[in-house]
Amino acid sequence: MAPPQKLFLAAIFAAVIVATTTGDGSNSAGEDIVHSSCMHASYPSLCIRTLSTYSGPTITNRRELAQAAVKISLSHAKAAAKKLAAVRETVGKKREKAAVVDCVEMIGDSVDELSRTLGALKHLRVSGGSVNEFRWQMSNAQTWASAALTDDDTCLDGFQGIDGEIKSEVKEWMTKVARVTSNALYMINQLDDKRGKPHVVRP
Repeated sequence: MAPPQKLFLAAIFAAVIVATTTGDGSNSAGEDIVHSSCMHASYPSLCIRTLSTYSGPTITNRRELAQAAVKISLSHAKAAAKKLAAVRETVGKKREKAAVVDCVEMIGDSVDELSRTLGALKHLRVSGGSVNEFRWQMSNAQTWASAALTDDDTCLDGFQGIDGEIKSEVKEWMTKVARVTSNALYMINQLDDKRGKPHVVRP
């Protein structure tokens, strides 16, 4: 007969196995939709990494996935805005300062546009309402996300012909923002392609 200590350890080990292999399957479902949706995104690896580690509510459908992607983009944009604002106060060279000042304005616009994108997605009806209403809401979300992406690119354009540490830092920050925003726009577009037209409620 096995010693009591070994039996106790075996029982704990078995309990751990059961706990990790059972449950409601919600996390697994969330991971499945993330991987399948990110497969053809602009930046698949970044898409999977950021959405798999998303700390918000469990993702169960494509609208929630698009919302999560926009929230991630918005979080990155806000972080970049804070860094740019700090750099603006320390940069000395006139041309660099002008580029940073423009970038602060652009990233501020991007934050506002991503917030509007999120608002449009929260009111998007994918399972009811008229086709025209759905198209209007989709158009708003797509327009705001596209505008945010354009602002990110415009910020980087301002550093053409400028070299140095500040340019490298800004490029790193804004490239990440632009990439997660590009992925977010892809997820928004997928709502139309994957979910199709909403169910029309007959009068």
